[in-house]
Amino acid sequence: MALCLGQVFSKDRTFRPRKRFEPGTQRFELYKKAQASLKSGLDLRKVVQLPEGENINDWIAVHVVDFFNRINLIYGTVSEYCTERTCPIMSGGLRYEYRWQDGDDYKKPTKLPALKYMNLLMDWIESLINNEDIFPTRVGVPFPKNFQQVCKKILSRLFRVFVHVYIHHFDSICSMGAEAHINTCYKHYYYFISEFNLIDHSELEPLKEMTEKICN
Repeated sequence: MALCLGQVFSKDRTFRPRKRFEPGTQRFELYKKAQASLKSGLDLRKVVQLPEGENINDWIAVHVVDFFNRINLIYGTVSEYCTERTCPIMSGGLRYEYRWQDGDDYKKPTKLPALKYMNLLMDWIESLINNEDIFPTRVGVPFPKNFQQVCKKILSRLFRVFVHVYIHHFDSICSMGAEAHINTCYKHYYYFISEFNLIDHSELEPLKEMTEKICN
């Protein structure tokens, strides 16, 4: 029997603690606006569009943090099935393999089990989101010139989580009754990156058929 979504997507299943926006800040207000649009039933293509008068980098920052939270939660629901035995390589089927490189502990692309890769990925994204020099939270502090490039890298790597979950753990997702929820999250993500050209579409090839099925 499928679990209700409240059981499936509970805070206890979150792979990493949620990142929150400070109440009273512009970013918090933008986040509330984005969430209200999502819940209103509007076309997701319209939901992702930059609100009139808002700063594009603030809008991107809000969504990067929100996608981190949502995708983190999605992976948390299947992480118990994603072990070194079941997923010895971070991959998306037989054609796609993802190797970890961060320039620090892993200076060269390194083959890792999916769970280890996910841990490193979430730690890496968290460190960037918490870095005031990259994601400034103080009023009047500008975004760095390379901000959008950093966000493109984050979103590109988050896409790999979708690839792994859809290809290797979709049966588990379906058995929980969470297919529609994850499809909606992916559509939201896809429309957002497409709206602002944040990922080279060649990188989306592993989920091309899935994307055509649920996003067109």
